[in-house]
Amino acid sequence: MKFPSARASTLVMAALLVIYLVFVVQYAVILMTTGIPVGVTLGVALIVLPVIGAGLLAADLIFAFRGERLVRVLEGEGGLPVDDLPRLPSGRPDPAAADAEFPLYRAEVEADPASWRAWLRLGLAYDASGDRKRARWATRKAIALERAER
Repeated sequence: MKFPSARASTLVMAALLVIYLVFVVQYAVILMTTGIPVGVTLGVALIVLPVIGAGLLAADLIFAFRGERLVRVLEGEGGLPVDDLPRLPSGRPDPAAADAEFPLYRAEVEADPASWRAWLRLGLAYDASGDRKRARWATRKAIALERAER
């Protein structure tokens, strides 16, 4: 069984969130038109939440597309790490094996902290280790360095 790509699943989730936000805004308008103070207050609150949600969705999609672009650039240069880690039944890399390779990528960043390529490889290493928070942080750093380089 082949799983959908990360991009496809991100776009599907984004589309579902947009549909949800449209329904929330419609319900908010209904509440605000009741004229009842509690309904108006709830309606205003329901308008604010979709605005925040849309902003967060936009920021996350921009991050995903920029990160994906950098991975394609690095792949085109032949700079992606070789993905030969043993896999779990889920298809994810074995975290213990990924942790063993991690010091190599950390040392690369320490040797050249201004290299977006090193930061991106570090982000990929964090992701393989299962540390999504640090993976996003390192990838954001790579995106910022690459944008400054251009």
